[in-house]
Amino acid sequence: MLTRHLDRLRRKRPMRIAGAVLLIAGLVAAAAGMATPAAAQNYPWCAHYDKGDGEMNCGFVSFAQCLADVSGLGGFCQENNTYKPPTAARPARRAAHRAAHHHGRKSS
Repeated sequence: MLTRHLDRLRRKRPMRIAGAVLLIAGLVAAAAGMATPAAAQNYPWCAHYDKGDGEMNCGFVSFAQCLADVSGLGGFCQENNTYKPPTAARPARRAAHRAAHHHGRKSS
């Protein structure tokens, strides 16, 4: 009787661990999905799909890429009015400082 009880506990434990792991993985995935705002799609073209729910995707770098996506699905492409092109990276302060102070000097 005791061995039967121990066998039953051994069989249930891996199932409980697997269930807990799946639950935690699901919660992490859901939290990651909620942390990514829709405004983070910073591309110049948006696809508006004809599904009746106002669904759109502003993840296209070109008009042609957007058209290829809506082709066969129905919809249209429009420029993303919230698109902000990436700004040029500023040079590191030390390099800019060094360049500003070494241009006028003569080497011996």
